[in-house]
Amino acid sequence: MSNFAVVQNGQIEMLLQSGNPFVLNGVQYPANWLNLSTPEEKAELGIVDVVYAPMPNDQYYWVSQDAPVYNSETNQVDITFTATPKDIVTLKANLVAQVNRTAYTILLPSDWMVVKAVETSTQIEPAWNTWRAEIRTQAQTGVTAINACTTVAELEALPAIAWAHDPNYVPPVENTETSIVTGK
Repeated sequence: MSNFAVVQNGQIEMLLQSGNPFVLNGVQYPANWLNLSTPEEKAELGIVDVVYAPMPNDQYYWVSQDAPVYNSETNQVDITFTATPKDIVTLKANLVAQVNRTAYTILLPSDWMVVKAVETSTQIEPAWNTWRAEIRTQAQTGVTAINACTTVAELEALPAIAWAHDPNYVPPVENTETSIVTGK
């Protein structure tokens, strides 16, 4: 992505990227010039900032970058994007598959408990039964929410599922000790 542009008489002449050498008005500038030069030095050469609009989520949209436009009011070059929604039926199918795959992956390591309980006619520890049921419920709730969406924007706005932790989960302990090196 370009970080700067050369603008002459309101026209974009060239896009420049930090870290790359460039030639302007017959003068060769080294790769680090844009990073080391002052705003005044850039302004003397007609070099302005390039500002990118937020890029739409390409999981949900076909995204294309629009042509750069010089904005004389802000003295910068603006780059925006065009977002075309992807097919909602395909998106929903992919998201449902992803939720089901995630639930399967979460439950798989504890499936042996179910097999053992069936083979030995014993009970699974209640906490594990409750947790496994919660994962299945979370998956079904997620699938229902996905299927209820009628627009791509609604799909994109769905919150991520905060999957329940298994009964053996131990939350990380926050380190409150001060580091000798950093003093923090």
